[in-house]
Order: sequence, then structure tokens, then C-alpha cells
Amino acid sequence: MYHNRSNKSMKDIKIAIIGLGYVGLPLARLFATKYPVIGFDINQGRIDELRKGHDSTLEVEDAILQNVLQESPKMETGLYCSNQLEDIADCNYYIVTVPTPVDSTNRPILTPLYKASETVGQVLKKGDTVVYESTVYPGVTEDECIPVLEKISSLVFNEDFFAGYSPERINPGDKEHTVEKILKVTSGSTPEVGKKVDALYASVITAGTHLAPTIKVAEAAKVIENSQRDINIAFVNELAKIFNLMGIDTHQVLEAAGTKWNFLPFKPGLVGGHCIGVDPYYLAQKAQEFGYHPEIILAGRRMNDTMGKYVSSEVVKLMVQKDIKIKGSNILVLGITFKENCPDVRNTKAVDVINNLASYGSHVTVYDPWASPKEVAHEYNLKVTNELPQQKFDAIVLTVAHKEFLTLKLQSLLAGTGVIYDVKGILTEGVDGRL
Repeated sequence: MYHNRSNKSMKDIKIAIIGLGYVGLPLARLFATKYPVIGFDINQGRIDELRKGHDSTLEVEDAILQNVLQESPKMETGLYCSNQLEDIADCNYYIVTVPTPVDSTNRPILTPLYKASETVGQVLKKGDTVVYESTVYPGVTEDECIPVLEKISSLVFNEDFFAGYSPERINPGDKEHTVEKILKVTSGSTPEVGKKVDALYASVITAGTHLAPTIKVAEAAKVIENSQRDINIAFVNELAKIFNLMGIDTHQVLEAAGTKWNFLPFKPGLVGGHCIGVDPYYLAQKAQEFGYHPEIILAGRRMNDTMGKYVSSEVVKLMVQKDIKIKGSNILVLGITFKENCPDVRNTKAVDVINNLASYGSHVTVYDPWASPKEVAHEYNLKVTNELPQQKFDAIVLTVAHKEFLTLKLQSLLAGTGVIYDVKGILTEGVDGRL
């Protein structure tokens, strides 16, 4: 629903976007078409590249970014990128879009949110509103972030300043479902603030908005979106394991079942990324704090978290069947990003396939034209090449459906009777195995 506000109040808005990653930059670019926007990020390298008009995440095209960039924080509309606190001091809406990962034991890491809240708290003024977009479990905004804002600013929540929550729904790499074309859930810390936050987003989101009654409802709505998808993929992953044992093609089964109008078209695969592979743990963590052990949510996570090991073991079995010596073999893995046609390597499960294959004593080469070798080396201590290796391999494993892989002549890359394994089910011929 859209709530009208006076022209004066809308005109006086100045927005700070805290965090200029896959979520923050597209949002900042969109708001910059109507409002003065300061894009704030602590990464100096990120600020430098954006000021030059380039986005390495490829979420915002350079021409579109350059169209809204401004060289000064004093502007009527447009985007100015900065890592200087004084540049966001005169903003009145602060939108936090920092990542919310999990640690090695799958417990939520709220440190980026705490740090971002401390940053905002230093410049928070009476009348300001802080909106969080980061995916969290219900209660994080009011129970974890607001106390930080109050402590740092010495202001009183819902008297001196206000808050909102509007969960991000960015789909990295998707050029069709861009931020303005995805309906936005909004909420506020009071009914009136909810209307103001909703009106702000409704002024730029062409798909419309849905004003949730409370912040906790909006937080819960976001975390179950990806939990539902995670569980559905876990179900078809389990089907793939069953049908592979039975010698039945899972994709043919899903195609046949999909002829019914209400069958959900999920496919088996590796479930990674910054959302689906993480969000269910946020909900599970909160449920356990209330004394409830979630069965289905965690069962789905366990299934999906083991798929990398399953894929690698299936590849090795096929190699053994063809009398290919595993130790010392050369294996080519196609793709390391968490999804196709996107440079995002956060929480990618292709890494599990690579590490498990290497544990058998194989020499694994990773080819991905989209991934940054520097970022992969930093995040996973793995080497990746952006150029197709000119050598022969004992096995080829396609883990990501990049468009560049569809035209590769994979048979010509095989040594003798090598193995081709298709995780994504996109190859049409010469495949020895697939999920």
C-alpha cells in the first residue's frame, strides 16, 4: 500500500546507505534517482572503484551507475560514495545493508550489524530513522541493534529516533528481477513510522510495497522465504540420491511430475550463497533459544550441506568404474561462484566439491570466467583461472551453469575415456553422471 506524504517532507529526505555490496549498491542507485544519497562503505578499495564508475559485483551496469554518481555530497539528487563519517552526518534516513553470515559452527555472526549500528550511532540525530535490510532472525533489530544505537548516540528509541526493517530481496546476477521490480516488505517501530518507511520505498519500488504490522513480522517473513526454498531443494536432493541408486534420471522424473499444475519446479543442486545457505540457521538459532529444536529446517540444511561431498564421491565412483586411477588424476571443475552468470563466491558449495576431490589425491583445476582469482584465493585459499586450461583431464565436473560452459566441447578436453559429471543438469550429451 502507498501512503502519501507532503511534498516538503519527501523533498527534505537525505539517505545514507551503509554497505555498498550486492544489496546496498543497487538500492543506493535506485534511491539516487529521486533523492540525495550517500553510499557509505568502510572498504576504501570499493569506494575508489565506485567513484570511477565501475561495480565489480556487476549488479549495476557502469553506464547506469555513472548516470547517478556525484562528485560532492552536497546535491539535490544522485549518489556520492564515501567512507568518511562526516559525509553521512546530515542524513535523516540510514539504511543498513551489511552482510549477516554464520561461523564455522553455523551460528549467526552479528558483528557487521553491530559495527554498522555503531557507525550510525555516531551521527544519529533527533528525528532520524534507521532501517535495516540485512537478513536476521526475528528480534535482532529491536533487541540487538537498537541498544547499540541508543548507547552510542545517547538518544531514546521511539522518542528521539525511530527504526524500520525492510528485508532485501536482491537476486544476484538477475538482470530481470532488479530491485525496483521486486515487491518490498516494509515495517516501522511505530505505526506512523511504518507508514513513512513504506512511503519512502513506495516512491521508488515500481512493484509496490507491503507494510507489515511490526518489525518482527517483517524479519520473520524474510527468514522463512529462504528457509522454505532450502527445504524444497533439500527434498529434490534427497530424491536425486534415491533415484540415482535406482538408475532413474531425476530430471526426467521432475519433468514428468512438473506437468501437474501445482507441482513446485525445484531442481537438485548445490545450495550456497549469502541467503539460502545461511538464513535457515538464523531461524533455527532463535527457535532453540525458545526451547524448540526445529526438525525439518535443520534436516534440510544437513541434506544440502552434504551435497558437495556426495557429488565428489559420485565422480570418484564413475572414475573407478572406468579404471581411472584416482590419486594423481587431473580433474577440471567448471565454476566456483555460488550461482550462474554472477561473480559472487560467498558461501559457495562448489568449494566442497573441489576440496573433497582434492582429498582423494586428485589434482583439481578450477575454471570460472566470472570469479575473481584474488577473492577466491582470499576466501578459500584456492586457485581459479579465468581462462580455459589447454590440457586433458581425467574427469570434468560442471558445478555452475555459466553461459560460457554451454558452448564448450567437453569431450575434446577429456583424456581417453574420462568422466563428465553434470551437477546442474544442463548438458545434453556425453554425460556419465548427474544429480
